[in-house]
Amino acid sequence: MLIEALAIGGLGLASALGLGVAARIFAVEVDPLVQEIEEALPGANCGGCGFAGCASAAVAIASGKAPANVCVGGGPEIGATIAKILGVEVSFREPQIALPDCTYGTDKAELKFNYDGVRDCRAAVLLAGGAKVCEIGCLGLGTCAKACPFGAITIGADNLPHIDPSLCTGCGTCERVCPKNIIHLSSSTDRILQFNALENCVAPCQATCPAQINIPGYIKAVAEGRYEDAVLIIKEHNPLPLVCGRVCPHPCEDACRRGLDGEPVNINHIKRFAADYELNSGKRIKPLLLPSNGRKVAIIGGGPAGLTVAYYLVRLGYVPTIFEQQPKLGGMLRYGIPEYRLPKKILDWEIQGILELGVEARVNQKMGHDFTLQSLKDEGFEAIFVGPGCWASRNMQLEGEDLQGVLPGTDMLIDRGLEKPTPVGEKVVIIGGGNTALDCARTCWRLGAKEVTVLYRRSRKEMPANDIEVEEGAHEGLNYKFLAAPTRLIGENGKLKALEYITMELGEPDASGRRRPVPKKGSETIIEVDNVIAAIGQFPDLAFLEGDSGLKVTRWNTIDADETLGQTSVPGIFAAGDAVSGAATVVAAIGGARKAARSIHLYLGGKAQGDPERWYKKPSDVNRRITQIVGAPEPGTRAKMRELTVSERANSFVEVELGLLEEDARREAQRCLQCGLICYKKAGDSASCAACAGK
Repeated sequence: MLIEALAIGGLGLASALGLGVAARIFAVEVDPLVQEIEEALPGANCGGCGFAGCASAAVAIASGKAPANVCVGGGPEIGATIAKILGVEVSFREPQIALPDCTYGTDKAELKFNYDGVRDCRAAVLLAGGAKVCEIGCLGLGTCAKACPFGAITIGADNLPHIDPSLCTGCGTCERVCPKNIIHLSSSTDRILQFNALENCVAPCQATCPAQINIPGYIKAVAEGRYEDAVLIIKEHNPLPLVCGRVCPHPCEDACRRGLDGEPVNINHIKRFAADYELNSGKRIKPLLLPSNGRKVAIIGGGPAGLTVAYYLVRLGYVPTIFEQQPKLGGMLRYGIPEYRLPKKILDWEIQGILELGVEARVNQKMGHDFTLQSLKDEGFEAIFVGPGCWASRNMQLEGEDLQGVLPGTDMLIDRGLEKPTPVGEKVVIIGGGNTALDCARTCWRLGAKEVTVLYRRSRKEMPANDIEVEEGAHEGLNYKFLAAPTRLIGENGKLKALEYITMELGEPDASGRRRPVPKKGSETIIEVDNVIAAIGQFPDLAFLEGDSGLKVTRWNTIDADETLGQTSVPGIFAAGDAVSGAATVVAAIGGARKAARSIHLYLGGKAQGDPERWYKKPSDVNRRITQIVGAPEPGTRAKMRELTVSERANSFVEVELGLLEEDARREAQRCLQCGLICYKKAGDSASCAACAGK
């Protein structure tokens, strides 16, 4: 026994001596700097920094191969701590959060089979791509939630991942482990610069919206009572929600799938509800701003296009300055849209919110008089955006057009915006069928005209004005005389006395696709009038462009610029809005201006602008039946907005539309089908999801 004990003891002693010698020979020195950095790191080993773990990241930071703020898991505080250890300043790192694409879980989606295998999405996808019939949908087994090092993901009752933005660090673990690629990291900049691409599966409403707003996203937020989230979602692609909630013609609603089995969702008024919530909350819901890079961009024109470009550039870190010819910003929003549709105090509040982000505005500044393109470059502006809008009116080219009592419709509305006197007589005729014509007609009624007639050369069907404007005008007593065109203005002593018009009939379609009006011989009629207001079209007044500017102008007297990229014929000068497209809608100007802001950002960064041909123009097909969407909500009744009565509107420019009540807005939002990545594929159906049916 003693011998065995001595042997074991001797063996232990020999081992200890051997280890001691090895320790001296193979000693590994621990770098105190690496150790201090590693101790400052959170120890999550999430891999979001691109290194195998925190130990590897610490070595990379200490050796200068990674910045002090490389850790996405610990947040800016960790970066600041490590920067202090290194004795350096830490730069800003834009936060990212995980966003799931799929919005239809296995509780509603049709299944190919019941899956009883390993409860892991990666294992499940090996079996016929997973149990869902939808080829792209979430499998709902929670692999992302289990893998998240920070507990930011939970699987809800709908069997879909839900992200807590306050816990998500943007480490990317969920994105890496998801076999269906339905979770991706996204930053504020990513969403500003993102445009609908051909491979994207978006809802028909979003594909149709000129501004490409994430409509299902903000509607879902309103339905759930998350009004601040709704505002932020809207402002990712539209900085003027209060304006658009009041004046947008909402083409999105024409594409709404809910309209296939009833009335479309009241998309625009839900947007207005969210925007009004911010207005009435007493605080501004501000989006994320990148730190200023000090680079200056000049913006000529303070209308919707100019304001939009300024908004996105300041968010991306630039220093934009708006140069506006009029006394106040707003362009045709202020000087072309009557108070009863868009109150000036509402517009002022929205514009002030943009200025408070860091946008400078110089008003009463006329190009060619107070500054030139060259003077802007000399002042240090590295890029220039030109968005002067459409302020000039087309003439009727009729005998007597110079008589007292005849005036262009835009001039009348601009005078109203400038608070100049705009008296009208008892009998007024408006020539035209667009929104400007209806604005003039409804304004004249409010100014006390007893008989207001809208004369339009085509039928009601071809009338380009918003349906709601035509209907509201009828409620207010406007007379509509369709298939009639003016032929002569009759005066006495230089003053208008009568109007002669001729009856028309519709012939073959013209280039616009509308049937061409043809005069009926011998149908001339004369009526007495006090005023004739011509609202037959607008075009840009580009007289301010100096002859040596180099900017090319089209035969339609618009700025020659790529409508997708905003690039003009001169490098570094961009344009968008009505001055490029011709007179169009506010939301179209916003959409074009965001594209121009993207191009300016890429231009100043020396980056390629990408392939615009991949961007959506419009969905080609939305003729999928609602019954194909499993568990679709019932159609319900479309919510109607409250309005002033006709008697309350008379002789008053108080806002007519009063907005949706909260309970109405939430109920209306719950009618939304949440099109997009919603599985509804049936056997033999080639479509994978609701939105992709339009591809």
